[in-house]
Amino acid sequence: MYRSIQLGLKMALIVFMVNGCSGKRPDEMGIDPSGLRGCPKSPNCVSSEAKDETHAIEWFRLKGDPNVSWPLIQDEIASMPRWTIVTATDNYIHVECKSRVFRFIDDLELYFNSSNGIISIRSASRVGYWDFGANRRRVELLRSELRTKQLIE
Repeated sequence: MYRSIQLGLKMALIVFMVNGCSGKRPDEMGIDPSGLRGCPKSPNCVSSEAKDETHAIEWFRLKGDPNVSWPLIQDEIASMPRWTIVTATDNYIHVECKSRVFRFIDDLELYFNSSNGIISIRSASRVGYWDFGANRRRVELLRSELRTKQLIE
């Protein structure tokens, strides 16, 4: 009996690792009249639109000509490992970011306001309650890469 339980657990782990925990793409994404949509109450989301300390993160400020910089930001995002651009327009980018080991899919969104040069950003987990800081680290990694390329201030 013990061996069958062990085998069952191993099979479950293999299925979990092969299929990952992608969850379905949330319906509440995108831009509303005030900008990017808010974070849920769970601590697995960060947003430059959030007012509370748990979810708040600083926005980006675009550097240079938006007609040049915004497409370069898209190129930089597309070059990130396990990041896939789902939607890209002249002011919005939606990216699916897959974790290395368990293949969780999180959603990263950027919204560029051309009137003030601000890029609002939101990163949220699709599944689970805690993200152990993964979304915050993702945004800060992107911030660092874009600053290095001198695309944002």
